[in-house]
Amino acid sequence: MPVDHYSGGAEHAVLDLLYSRFWYKFLFDIGVVPDNEPFKKLTNQGLILAEDGQKMSKSLGNVINPDDVIEKFGADSFRMYEMFMGPLEMAKPWNTNGIIGISRFLEKVWRLFEKPIENKPLPKELEASMHKTIKKVGEDIESLRFNTAISAMMILVNEAGTAQSISKEFAKNLLLILAPFAPHMAEELWQKLGEKPSIHKQTWPNYDPKLIVESEMTIVIQVNGKLRDNIVVSADASEDDIKSKASASEKVKPLIEGKKIIKTIYVPKRLVNLVVS
Repeated sequence: MPVDHYSGGAEHAVLDLLYSRFWYKFLFDIGVVPDNEPFKKLTNQGLILAEDGQKMSKSLGNVINPDDVIEKFGADSFRMYEMFMGPLEMAKPWNTNGIIGISRFLEKVWRLFEKPIENKPLPKELEASMHKTIKKVGEDIESLRFNTAISAMMILVNEAGTAQSISKEFAKNLLLILAPFAPHMAEELWQKLGEKPSIHKQTWPNYDPKLIVESEMTIVIQVNGKLRDNIVVSADASEDDIKSKASASEKVKPLIEGKKIIKTIYVPKRLVNLVVS
């Protein structure tokens, strides 16, 4: 004690949180525990509603039985879909079509591991994507953004899906970040790779900060607030250089010729807005 992180629904505020806090403060007052509060962090997750948007209730006949879902789609699909439905703290209606999508994603991961797995270097772009995904999934887990972590893994798997074979480095790192979300399948594929001990006893993979730095960025160009063009510039391009290239754009020049540029608004790494009259 104290508990590092309490996660529970708001409906537990009285019987769980209020009572436990009362008892803990009593124990603190008599010198039995060292801290004044029982929980370092509290998260209230939202309810999973029925498909009709109402709270699940036996009397309404709208309850989703987890056993039925697991029987049809598997425990990993069920687990991942609950995390993918939306932000943890929001109430979300169940959608069977949604779990079908997650199930297909896991099938795609499985098919990826049916390809030849070789000890070879990764293509440069895929290597950068892998390191970005390791960073994002790790940060999203820490901040409980499970849905966006899963989205990042989906993008990574799509990028790797066109290759005729995959590198062992990529295969291992993908399984390591997938394991908290799909523990059963990740463990089975880990064993197929010949890795020991259990994947759930491994450390989180490291990412190389040098490989996640973007070499280029896309800048939106507006004239009087209206989108007119996009330009691609070096990630370390200066503000003056970006403004100059924005004014020189073939789509922008006809719109500003013979007019006075009253103001140039620059939003770093995002857009240039030329205000003309």
